[in-house]
Amino acid sequence: MAEWQVHEDFNVPLTKPVIIAGAGPVGCVAAMRLVQAGIPVRLLEGARELPETLRASTFHPPSLDMIEEIGLDKALIAQGLVCDKYQYRDRRTGEIAEFDLGVLKDDTRHPYRLQAEQWKLVHLVWKELQEKYASLSECHKNFAVKGVHQTSDGVEVLAWENGQERLIEGSYLIAADGADSTVRKACAIVFEGFTYPERFLVASTHFPLETKFDRLALVNYVSDPEEWLVLLRTPSVWRVLIPTDPKIEDDALFLSDRWIQDRLHHMAPHDEDYDISHRTIYRVHQRVAKAWRRGRVLLAGDAAHLNNPLGGMGMNGGIHDAWNLADKLIRIHQGAEPGPLLDLYDRQRRTICTKFVQEHTINNKKLMESKDPDIQKKRQADYMRQAGDPVLARQFLLRTSMIQSLRDEATIQ
Repeated sequence: MAEWQVHEDFNVPLTKPVIIAGAGPVGCVAAMRLVQAGIPVRLLEGARELPETLRASTFHPPSLDMIEEIGLDKALIAQGLVCDKYQYRDRRTGEIAEFDLGVLKDDTRHPYRLQAEQWKLVHLVWKELQEKYASLSECHKNFAVKGVHQTSDGVEVLAWENGQERLIEGSYLIAADGADSTVRKACAIVFEGFTYPERFLVASTHFPLETKFDRLALVNYVSDPEEWLVLLRTPSVWRVLIPTDPKIEDDALFLSDRWIQDRLHHMAPHDEDYDISHRTIYRVHQRVAKAWRRGRVLLAGDAAHLNNPLGGMGMNGGIHDAWNLADKLIRIHQGAEPGPLLDLYDRQRRTICTKFVQEHTINNKKLMESKDPDIQKKRQADYMRQAGDPVLARQFLLRTSMIQSLRDEATIQ
């Protein structure tokens, strides 16, 4: 354990850069916040090029408020779709509970969800760092972190750059390097939780699905005792999320044209095959790292927590991690004692993740996949009751938009 002894008595301000492993939305938001406070950063991305894969695509209101504070909200909104209403639909009865995010107008500067692929934010930040903050930031691609050692006044990070070993010195290391985090493993931090037995398939189509459904919103959670699904609109495609049969291990079957077309036609009968522009299948986890701090190493985003995608809380929760952690590092840069602040980061974000995000997403899935028609009926009636009452709707949306979780976070000391 001597390697992880914490030395927190070095001089401030932070003259050594904060090293950030992973240039996804989490690492990028942390980098922008820090350089705008005058703190140098080194942003290290393991991939050869910034990914443009279809991953998270929903930005919640408080995340947009944060992105506004780093000056990138208008550019991101211009590349996305504003979703001011979303729906819980009963596939059998056709009942629709529609929630209007406009009731949050006094709680956020962005009373809507933004449907935009996460890579768009990453590209915006990367460009800003290189063009406006080049004196404070170094951005590297094909630069994968492999290990970390803590010293008396910072961290030493071992990385591979284009196949060559590099040793980099920094004040702190933010591990935003994803679910398979090398940094988390190097710190021997247990990733507690479970993996769902079924995999989720996401198929994307350019077909205008709004022509197949009455009043279809840009975000729709569709319950059905036989097969629930999620319909999400992005600027370019409709994304359809469908659970697969856990008894069948053949991913090739679920990725086949035949299986996908069968499920899409079951969802919405059509005279011809749907065009399929993208397909992927993945396992879904509910996990939280046992510790989010190991001395000068801090976990954030998927490196610290994973949850199912129902509710769009994974990426947004990671952005909120980055915001909280950057705030703590800025205060340290200004002279605050590091230990208590970084322990508070762990306590605040890990508590919120465990008590709110994990419970909320697990419960969402349980309700949507229930095979009991009475439970489905009660669930839909409850959603419709809340959607129809402005007071109840606001309370519901404060929770699902993650505004309430941030308010609760602020009370944790």
